[in-house]
Amino acid sequence: MGGIADVARAASVSKSTASRALTGAGYVSDETRARVRAAAEALGYVATTSAVSLVTGRTQTIGVVMPALDRWFFAQVLEGIQDALLERRYDLALYGAQPGSDARREMFEHFLARKRFDGLIAVGIEPSARELERLVSFGKPVVSVGGYDVGTNAVSIDDAAAARIATEHLLGLGHRSIAFLGGDPDGHRTSFGDAHRLEGYIDAMRDAGCAASIQQVRSAVTVPGGYGAAVELLGDRRTRPTALVGVCDEVAVGAIIAARRLGIRVPEGLSVVGIDDHAYAEMFSLTTLQQKPHQQGRAAVQLLMWQLDDPAAPTHRIYEASPLIVRNSTAAIDDDASAIVGVGR
Repeated sequence: MGGIADVARAASVSKSTASRALTGAGYVSDETRARVRAAAEALGYVATTSAVSLVTGRTQTIGVVMPALDRWFFAQVLEGIQDALLERRYDLALYGAQPGSDARREMFEHFLARKRFDGLIAVGIEPSARELERLVSFGKPVVSVGGYDVGTNAVSIDDAAAARIATEHLLGLGHRSIAFLGGDPDGHRTSFGDAHRLEGYIDAMRDAGCAASIQQVRSAVTVPGGYGAAVELLGDRRTRPTALVGVCDEVAVGAIIAARRLGIRVPEGLSVVGIDDHAYAEMFSLTTLQQKPHQQGRAAVQLLMWQLDDPAAPTHRIYEASPLIVRNSTAAIDDDASAIVGVGR
């Protein structure tokens, strides 16, 4: 394998011109760039990160911080980030630790501050620990994926609007006894986005004159969490609601499983709406508000690249679309099948 000097010699250019042609830093004519790249390919030369850094002043590395990898949303966002960075020949450095843990505090206070990145993408960062502010203080471009930002570039869906649309879909089908399922069971660590989804549900219920029927049942934002909370909620025929809005699809799927095990037919006896369009949604024929986390990951990289190219550019928040996907988990209220006594159409 040849070095940059060999590439330059084969292409009849200087080493600096060869470097510019291969890294994209500085002007090189299209004809020269093509000749240098052809020489590099013939010699099997690949510019190293350190070589690119010497020319551009960049590390060619983007740091990504997220709380978990075992949930669908975070895994999909990460895949989108990785795809977009690979296309631009950037490296990805991933950092994850459970919120509130000693390891996470150490990561933010010391470890990340010592690392060299061109920029950072923060996924699902919560406001309580002021972690996003800490990332911004490093002086590098930062993009946030999720509802929370501190004047940084950011990308997300409109969580409140998604839950409002989900609730209005059920109201339009004649449901009035609609519960909101999900949110941290302890009530201390409900995520920023989930709190906005609860607000959207509450606003829709109040606007429809159903404030007296507002009910939140807390659960872990997982399939087992939704299942456990729904078993308790649906167990009493006299008080169970006719419809549920799940804070996310995992919770909604858990509720569908619980309803089936209790002998409640979905949607005849209970309508269920989720938010996310999780990979499980189609399997359970779940009506949901769709979001595309892979697309959000790619959009976050684009925002970061714009900021790297023009540090003075104004910041942007991109709201990705979240259309309602109607499947077979919702239906117009059926008085005969309803478990609620005295509910009219």
